Amino acid sequence: MGNHHSHGSGSKKGSVISMSADTTDSIQKDELSRSSSGTDVQENFQPQTVMSPVDKLAKILSDKSSEEEGVNGIGLGTFIRYLFPRYQLLGDKLYSYFRRNANCTKSYIPSNDFKAQCEKFLAIIDDTSAIGIIVKMYSVYKEESDNEFMTPESLTSLLMTSYHIAMDHYSEGPQMCLMINKTLKAVVDSCFHSKTHLSMQFVSHWLAANTPRLLLPIHRYAVHCLATSYRALEADGPSPVAVTSFDRRGEGLELTTPVLDQPNPFGSKPPQHLLQMSMSWLLAGALSPIYSRPRKPHSPSNSGTGLASMSFLTKLLFAVPSHWLILYDSNEMGVGANRFLHHVLAYKGPTLILIKADNDSLFCIAAPCEWKESHQYWGGEDCAVVQLFPKFQVLEKASKMLYLNTTIRGYPQGLRAGSDPRAPIIAVDGGFEKFEFRKIPYSISCIEVWGCGDQTSREVQLDVKKWQVKEAERQRCVKLSAAEWLDHPDRYLLELAGRPVYHQTQT
Repeated sequence: MGNHHSHGSGSKKGSVISMSADTTDSIQKDELSRSSSGTDVQENFQPQTVMSPVDKLAKILSDKSSEEEGVNGIGLGTFIRYLFPRYQLLGDKLYSYFRRNANCTKSYIPSNDFKAQCEKFLAIIDDTSAIGIIVKMYSVYKEESDNEFMTPESLTSLLMTSYHIAMDHYSEGPQMCLMINKTLKAVVDSCFHSKTHLSMQFVSHWLAANTPRLLLPIHRYAVHCLATSYRALEADGPSPVAVTSFDRRGEGLELTTPVLDQPNPFGSKPPQHLLQMSMSWLLAGALSPIYSRPRKPHSPSNSGTGLASMSFLTKLLFAVPSHWLILYDSNEMGVGANRFLHHVLAYKGPTLILIKADNDSLFCIAAPCEWKESHQYWGGEDCAVVQLFPKFQVLEKASKMLYLNTTIRGYPQGLRAGSDPRAPIIAVDGGFEKFEFRKIPYSISCIEVWGCGDQTSREVQLDVKKWQVKEAERQRCVKLSAAEWLDHPDRYLLELAGRPVYHQTQT
C-alpha cells in the first residue's frame, strides 16, 4: 500500500508540474500581448528590400564604370563590354538611344536615368512600337538641325544586325549565306526607290507592312540581355565574352528562322535550290507565323529512360524551329503540270511556290493550306504573293486568291494567284512552261515547292502516294470470269478490231 500511495502522490506532483508549466507559458504570452502593441511589432520588424533586375543591373554597371572608366554612372565602354560584346554596334545604338532620350549632357548616363530608360524599353509589348524604336535607334541624327532620318546604309546595317542575331542562334549552329548581300539590297532598293534618305516614320511603316516580324529578334535579344545579364554579372565568375556564348544568350529566344532541307552531301552533284538561307530568313519575317512557327518536339515511342527519353526531355526546354522540305523541283523532277500535281497534291501543310523567270526575277506564292484542283478561287487569310528579286515587295495578302485547274473544261487552265480573278497577279499556263506577271509574259526558268508543315504532313502525303501506287497496280491486273467478259467493253472493242470469236476460244 505504501508503494501504491507513493506512486499516486508522484503522479499528482507530475500533473501539477505540467500544469504549472502550461500556466506559466500562457501567462507569459498574455503579458507579451498586453505589453507589446501592434505599433511596437511593426517598428521592430524591418522587411528586407528586394531589388528588381533593372536595379541590380544598374548598380553592377555603375560600380564597374566607376572602377574602369572613373565616371559616376554607366559608361559606354562598360555597357558594351558586359552586355553586348558580340554585337557592339547594337550596344552602341541602344546606349545612344538611352542617352538621347534621357537628355544627358555628359558622356555617361546617370544610374537613375539608366534605370528609367531600361524600364521604358522593357515595357514595350506592341510589335509596331518595337519596330519604330529599333528604326529610331539606327537612324542618323543631326545635332545642328535636331533631325533624324534613315539612309540606305543605316537600313542595311539594321537588317544585317537582325540577320546576324538570327543566324548566330540558328538551331543547327551559326550559319552564313552568300546571297545575304543580294537579299538585303533587294529590300533596301524597294524601300528607298533610289532616294538618299527617308523619314523614320516612312521606313517604320514600310517595314511593318512588308516585313512585320523581321526586326523583332533585335528587340527580344536586347530585352533578354537587359533583364537577365545581372545574374552572370553577380556571380563575377566567367568573363563577359564567355558569358555571351550561344548556349547562355540563346535561351528564351524564339527560333523563327526555318531549317531548310539539305541535299545528300554524298551524292554525285548536290542540287542548288532557288531558296537560300537568307531568303528563308526574309520570308519568315514577312509572311504569317503559320509558315515558320516553332513546333513542339514529338515524344519518343518508348517510355524508357534511355538516350531517346533524355533527348526528348532536353528538347522540351526549347522550341523546335520549323523545317521546310523540298517537295518539287522542276530541274530535278521534270517540268509539267502532271509532275507538279504528283509531288504537291495531298500535302496538307502550308507550302511556298517559288517561280523564277528567264530574266532572273523571283516570285513566291504562299499557300497556308493543301493545294487542290477547283474552278473557284480558294485559300485562307494567310495567302500571299511576294516578289523576292530584283526588289523585295509583298504584292498582296488576302483570302481566296489561289486557283489551280488542269482537268475541268470551260475554265482557265493552270495556276493563278491574286484576289481579282479577272486580273490575277501571277498566272501560270496549263503546261507550267510560261507565266504572266501583271499581264507581262515571261518564260519559266525553274519552279520549286517547299513544304512548311510538320513531319506528319509529309508522312501523310507519302502514305497517300503509296496507296495510289498500290491501287494502280491492283487495277492493272484484273481477273475476269467468263460471265463478266461477255459484258465487258473490251470485248466489243476486240470484235470491232476483227476478233469476233476471241471470247469463244478463251472459254
